Amino acid sequence: MRPTKKIARLAGFFYFLLIPFGVFGILYIPMQFVAPGDMAATIRNITDDIFTFRLSIVCALVTQIIQIFTVLALYQLLNSVHKQAAQFMVISILVAVPIAMLNEVNHLAVLESLGDAKQVSLFLNLHKYGVNIAQIFWGIWLFPMGYLVYKSGFIPKMIGVLLYIACFGYLADSFIYFLDINLGFAFSEFTFFGEIAIVLWLLIKGIKTT
Repeated sequence: MRPTKKIARLAGFFYFLLIPFGVFGILYIPMQFVAPGDMAATIRNITDDIFTFRLSIVCALVTQIIQIFTVLALYQLLNSVHKQAAQFMVISILVAVPIAMLNEVNHLAVLESLGDAKQVSLFLNLHKYGVNIAQIFWGIWLFPMGYLVYKSGFIPKMIGVLLYIACFGYLADSFIYFLDINLGFAFSEFTFFGEIAIVLWLLIKGIKTT
């Protein structure tokens, strides 16, 4: 199938949806509920607003469903550039999705363990590990996407370069986490611009037609 503006904008729309659902579903719990170094306060925060905690879990699961639609739309858009690279992009996400979805069991286990601070701490830590495992593939899929964008001719090459950079940012963060190295910052905080750029380009411009 030849790339069209309709497919491009559909891919951009799905990719855009990942932002609010992903932020609320994956980042909201550690930001709003977890009090570093104070498990009693963490449990109190969760107990006081269990509905929002559960809603965040639902959003994390919905994020993964949207991720599937996003990568399939991008496959339709980019597979004519290099079919094998486009397939690798899809496979990377189809590996990440079940890891991320099963990882939400740890947050559900937190709700079943609110009377035991050690158990709550264990499941919250296991969830962090699960996110970082899934993040490896969230990084990997950006490499073939960056290649496809760079070679496409209908999306700016610079966006492809930025996607390469985003890929290595996610990978670096995951492996640094597993090595228990505290840098005081995350590389992905400075390397995510390629994903914002591709979303904006697909939604606003679609593809180059000249």
